[in-house]
Amino acid sequence: MNVGFIGTGNMGRILVEAFIESGAIGPSFIYMTNRTLMKAEVINEIYPKTNVVESAGEVVKRSDIIFICVKPLDIHPLLKKLEPLLTPNKCIISITSPINVDQLERLVHCQVARAIPSITNRAFSGVSLLTFGNSCHQDTQKTIEKLFNKISKPVQIEDNVTRVASDIVSCGPAFFSFLLQKFVEGAVAETNISKDKAVLLASEMIVGMGKLLETGIYTLPTLQEKVCVKGGVTGKGIEVLEEEIGAMFNKVYNATHEKYYEDIEEVSLQFNKITNK
Repeated sequence: MNVGFIGTGNMGRILVEAFIESGAIGPSFIYMTNRTLMKAEVINEIYPKTNVVESAGEVVKRSDIIFICVKPLDIHPLLKKLEPLLTPNKCIISITSPINVDQLERLVHCQVARAIPSITNRAFSGVSLLTFGNSCHQDTQKTIEKLFNKISKPVQIEDNVTRVASDIVSCGPAFFSFLLQKFVEGAVAETNISKDKAVLLASEMIVGMGKLLETGIYTLPTLQEKVCVKGGVTGKGIEVLEEEIGAMFNKVYNATHEKYYEDIEEVSLQFNKITNK
């Protein structure tokens, strides 16, 4: 089975690297292209057995499953151009959240799925979010799940939770990286600890916390309870967090959803034009 990648920017490259290094896909079975071909060629230098081709059409011709890793507004014109090549035996997988599988199925006559990966998949961890179109055969679904199972915990989601699930899984690492940096900056500003030492301690702390949760030794609430002794130092810190954070995360979700609905509106204009013709 050959797997294609149209777009080898940040997330496209992460998927290629993770699939190869996890053993999910042999390098010689990967065909890829990018608008700036050099980005695909850089990956080829690291994994010489991969195949770089000149065009998206060539990727489709040579591949059974094709990952579409381009910006949301580029997907409609791209698929319109590729539509004659997208036969029912092929499957496209979009990795963008504003476009749903129903819209894709109205545009092409091949099998359709959506996969929203996370940067954590690069370390063969975290979650990937999957949604399958009605056109997607059971065997194809199993193949896609098997691929993502090598690099993540695949979870099927419905359209009505796409944005919040993406916020947690895909945006979450950036959100918590930002918070961890602020955590470190506060320590450096208020004490004599060096930034390098604070970064080391904070990074190892978050890795260890992840392992505790992964093994099921503690849940989030029980982990807090074990550390937070009544009347102790941690309790004082929690009091400050409760007071300062307030509805901060509610505002985060509101902001991401507002942008998401703007993107949906722009994308829908493209798809509705073809539907109404």
